[in-house]
Amino acid sequence: MSPPIVHSLRQQIREHIVEGIVSGRWQPGERIVERRIAVELDVSQTPVREALRELEALRLIESAPNKGVRVRALTAADLEEIYPVRAGLEQMAAELAAGALAGDVSALVPEVEALRTADALADAEAQTGHTVAFHRELVKASGNSVLLHTWESLGIEIWTALSIRWLGTRQRSYAEEHQELVDAFVRRDPRIGELVKEHVLNCAPRA
Repeated sequence: MSPPIVHSLRQQIREHIVEGIVSGRWQPGERIVERRIAVELDVSQTPVREALRELEALRLIESAPNKGVRVRALTAADLEEIYPVRAGLEQMAAELAAGALAGDVSALVPEVEALRTADALADAEAQTGHTVAFHRELVKASGNSVLLHTWESLGIEIWTALSIRWLGTRQRSYAEEHQELVDAFVRRDPRIGELVKEHVLNCAPRA
């Protein structure tokens, strides 16, 4: 099996496990059995093990000798920790991307439009997906591949989903808040980095 296919399979398995945790299929403290997932998805245990390692690196699960892998009992404080780090990265990205996005925000606009629909339907899954997609496009516009890689390594989509679904964290309007950022880029607001940083921090759950 070629590396790209292995990567794709591992990602699919990771998404399956994350969805199980977010939806409550696996409760905090509950054991996740590698072999059972492999049988359920009709895959070998190797990519399942790799997916679990990635989720452990993201602190979503934990493993201990003779106890196996279990879902971490996360608190609001755990979820909150990622936001200052993310805010700093996105502030830097916004400042680097300011020139490019002032002239062309076409990568951001479709996500805002999709968020309008998601807001109207109160569709939390779509709100999560398009919010993360918007911010990924913003970071990509920085043109800094190291920054993008670091941002993606934080598992933003997972933590955003957990914040929204577990804690009920939400903005007044996902579309409105992101439209304000688009407008700030277009008018070349000199505070764009600070505005993006404040936006991210305002999304953080409160312990």
